[in-house]
Amino acid sequence: MTNFHRVTPTFSVAGQLTVADVQRAADAGFKVIINNRPDNEEPSQPSSAAMRTAATAAGLGYRFLPFAGPPPPAVVGETATLMDKGTGPILAYCRSGRRSTLAWALAGALIGAATPDEILALAASAGYDLSGAREALESLAPRG
Repeated sequence: MTNFHRVTPTFSVAGQLTVADVQRAADAGFKVIINNRPDNEEPSQPSSAAMRTAATAAGLGYRFLPFAGPPPPAVVGETATLMDKGTGPILAYCRSGRRSTLAWALAGALIGAATPDEILALAASAGYDLSGAREALESLAPRG
C-alpha cells in the first residue's frame, strides 16, 4: 500500500501506485490522478493503460504526464491547468513522489498559487526537499 503525502488540501503526491491504490484514492476523495512516471521505467510497474482503466472504473479523472529529469514546460502547464481549474483533490505519482512534487511546485509558481518560499515549505512538510529548484520557482513566480 502506497502512502499519500498531502502537499496542500487539494494536491497530494505518492510513489508508484498499484491498481488497488486507485480505488483507495477514490475512497479518500481524490478526483484526478496524474501519472508522472514513464511506462516501462521499471519492469514491475503497472502500465499507464492499466492505471487509466482502474481510474475510470473508480470514477476518477486520469492524466498521463510522464517525464524523467526536470519537468518539461508541457507537463508544468498541464499540471497548472488542472490545479487552476479546481478539478478537485489531485493525487500525482511517480517512482518516489519527488518528480510529482517538483511538477506541482513549478505549476504552483507559474499560476501564483504561493510564493517560492511557501512552495518550498509545503514541499518540505510533505517530505520533499526542493531547495535546488528555488531559482526556477523564482523565475516562474508572477512579478508583483
